[in-house]
Amino acid sequence: MELPTPADLRQRRTDLGLTQSELAEKADVSQPLIARIEGGDVDPRLSTLRRIVNALEKAESDVVRADDLMNEDVVSIAPEDPVSEAARKMEAEAYSQLAIIQDGIPVGSISQGDLVHLDSDVRDEPVEEHMSESFPTVSKDATLDEISNLLEHYKAVMITEAGETVGIITEADIARRLS
Repeated sequence: MELPTPADLRQRRTDLGLTQSELAEKADVSQPLIARIEGGDVDPRLSTLRRIVNALEKAESDVVRADDLMNEDVVSIAPEDPVSEAARKMEAEAYSQLAIIQDGIPVGSISQGDLVHLDSDVRDEPVEEHMSESFPTVSKDATLDEISNLLEHYKAVMITEAGETVGIITEADIARRLS
C-alpha cells in the first residue's frame, strides 16, 4: 500500500472541488490540520490519514460524470443527407435537434427551429447547407457541473473519446437522473 503525499491529497481535494473546510468536515478533522498536512508541516497519524483518504474516496464516488449520464445511442445525421431526412428522423424520434456527424466526429447540428425557417423547396438539399454549429464536446470524465454549464448555452453536449463520438447528453437526461 502506497500512502498519498501531501501534494497528492491537495490535488485530489482540488480535483473534486472541495475546500479544506469541506474535506475537514467530511473526514471529521479540523481545517487547520488539513492545511498543515497539505503544506507538509505535519505528518498525520495513520488513522487520521485513513479518515481523510476515505472522505476523498466517498466524495469521488458522489461526483456524477458524463459517463453516468450519457446516451450511447446517438441519433444523428450525415452532412450530405437531405433536409427531409433530418425532419423525418426528428419526428420519428421525437427529438427537437440532431447532431450532424461525419466519420464519427460531430461537425454541426440542426434543430426544428432551423427547419421551420426553411422553404419546402430545400427538402432535397444537403443538411450541411443549413446546419448550425456543433454541440460542444467533453470527455466521459466531465462532471455534472461542467455539463450543466454547457447546457445553459447549448441544446446538447457530445461525449467523445479519442475524437470519436460515444454519447450525447441533453437537459432531459439530467432531469431524468435528478428525478
